[in-house]
Amino acid sequence: MRLLRTSRAGGGLRAPAAPAAPVPADASTARRARDRVSWWRAHRFQVLALAPSALLLLIFVYGFIAYTLRVSLSKWQGIAPTLDLEHPIGKTYQVLAETPRFQADMRNVIVFTVLFLALAVIGGLIMAILVYDTMVARGLFRSIFLFPYALSFIVTGVVWRWVFTPSTGANLILDRLGVDHPPGWITDPRVAGDVSGALEKVIPGGDFIQVKLGIPLALIPVVIAASWQLAGFAMANFLAALGAVPPELREAASLDGATWWQYQRRIVLPLLWPMIVAVGVILAHVSLKSFDLVYAMTGQGPGFATDVPGIFVFDQTFRALRWNLGAAASMVMFVLVAAVILPYLYRRTLKEAR
Repeated sequence: MRLLRTSRAGGGLRAPAAPAAPVPADASTARRARDRVSWWRAHRFQVLALAPSALLLLIFVYGFIAYTLRVSLSKWQGIAPTLDLEHPIGKTYQVLAETPRFQADMRNVIVFTVLFLALAVIGGLIMAILVYDTMVARGLFRSIFLFPYALSFIVTGVVWRWVFTPSTGANLILDRLGVDHPPGWITDPRVAGDVSGALEKVIPGGDFIQVKLGIPLALIPVVIAASWQLAGFAMANFLAALGAVPPELREAASLDGATWWQYQRRIVLPLLWPMIVAVGVILAHVSLKSFDLVYAMTGQGPGFATDVPGIFVFDQTFRALRWNLGAAASMVMFVLVAAVILPYLYRRTLKEAR
């Protein structure tokens, strides 16, 4: 026998609500179909507008990445193309890892990226703060510092090659100053701070690396040239971020007795940190796939001291016709760039979702 319960509103008796009847399968399917139709009507313009771009992106980006991966696993060497798999699978990557030149390329690109980021980001930040705090001719200084970014990397490489050639450029000034043994600059094959010997003792199998792990001295002029050109790009982004800093913060800091340095370190830098990270990611991916500046300025350099993976890919693919080895080096470059960009995009996506 069903129990009746007292209604709180009227004090009367009422029967409990009957359970909802199950929705028939046909009705549920029809409802889902209506939802799909209504979604299509609401978003069909966006879908049709984005479909061509999505198709081109799928073919010419992800399709070519997949094809490059397939070539890197194949036996393709020479003019005649072949996609027959190399056995064992991945042997091309083993050969690539054992190649002393590519080991030098990986050392060079890591050293180049670290030094380049340090100079370009810090230099751009300093220039942005100085220009922003300059009350006279701010636009003139901004244009002067940003001008190198308008040049092509080929032009920059040719000019700085002349500057750092031992018989011309900077050494002429040093000779006038009485320096007896000026630097060799881009012709110096030495590697400073070699740690390869210590690595062999710490890491088992460290003798696998056949190059000196340190800072190639011939690479330092390339770092200077790249930083000179792209510090203006960093400065422009930092100037935009400084324009968003409320001026009331400076007034409050001055009332609290904060010095100029304390204001920059405790207020400005924390506010600029997201932009610093973004600029660092952009410049890191540029340096990891660098080619034209290095190729025009030094090429492979003495003892592959300035060689980078981009030049290695060009030589192996279009000169030596070792397509599988060039494709494998391209995939390594792709992984390096993805390792820099994907974590940043992932954190940005999570931040926006929250």
